[in-house]
Amino acid sequence: MPKPFEITAARAEDIVTLGEWAHEESWNPGLDDGGVFFATDPGAFLFGRLDGEPVTSVSVVRYGSDHGFLGFYLTRPDLRGQGYGLRTWQAGTARLAGRSVGLDGVPAQQDNYRRSGFRTCWSNARYEGTPPPPQDVPPPDGTELVDARSVPFDLLAAYDRRYFPAARDTFLAAWITAPGRTALAAVRDGRLQGLAVLRACRAASRIGPLYAASPAVAAALVGALAATAPEAPVAIDVPDANPAAVRLAEELGLTPSFDTARMYSGAQPVIDRTGIYGITSLELG
Repeated sequence: MPKPFEITAARAEDIVTLGEWAHEESWNPGLDDGGVFFATDPGAFLFGRLDGEPVTSVSVVRYGSDHGFLGFYLTRPDLRGQGYGLRTWQAGTARLAGRSVGLDGVPAQQDNYRRSGFRTCWSNARYEGTPPPPQDVPPPDGTELVDARSVPFDLLAAYDRRYFPAARDTFLAAWITAPGRTALAAVRDGRLQGLAVLRACRAASRIGPLYAASPAVAAALVGALAATAPEAPVAIDVPDANPAAVRLAEELGLTPSFDTARMYSGAQPVIDRTGIYGITSLELG
């Protein structure tokens, strides 16, 4: 008799398993990402269980009334090619029916995503290394770097909305305040000029989002955040939709190590791509 396979919503403790699987795929998730992700949309995390044991996963987070983001699409390596992943994918995408959906696809899966109606919007390259110290990349004159948590949250949320297709206040509030991370805002004359968050990971500490009004502001944010990181290098998922971001990563001495593609089904998002120097996360956008 074949073993029973069922797809269920994840429990809170299952999020630990997601982090372990992501680490095994060399995605280098943040040490405290799981709690933030689960709190954003608890029903969004699905597990396929074979005879009660988790073997597949997908996250299908709803943002607002018309956008969603898909991540954590994984099948245990010894069970790939047997249809369990596809069944999990189908259950996940059904939860996002009628929405424009984004994802960050690894190269091995991009053709599958295209067959499911996703189109590449841009490519991301993860740049890693040790950037110059903050004294070598100061902010432009008149611009101050401050703890982002000291900025009124409505300003941060409105700023994030310039660079993401939907409001995501619940996610953003948890993202900047979770343990193991530093969030900085660049402010000039009372107006936001940049926002960046560094979080501790199993390998290189990751910076994301990295939003900035100019390369100089982005460089200052990277330098200041890297100075707060452990001895390990930092990593930024840099979109080629912003050529200035790619140039900056190279000028800071960072080198590419990992590639994904930001893909969307439905309408392409209308966002300010010129201000995105690093995406927030591969899993929730």
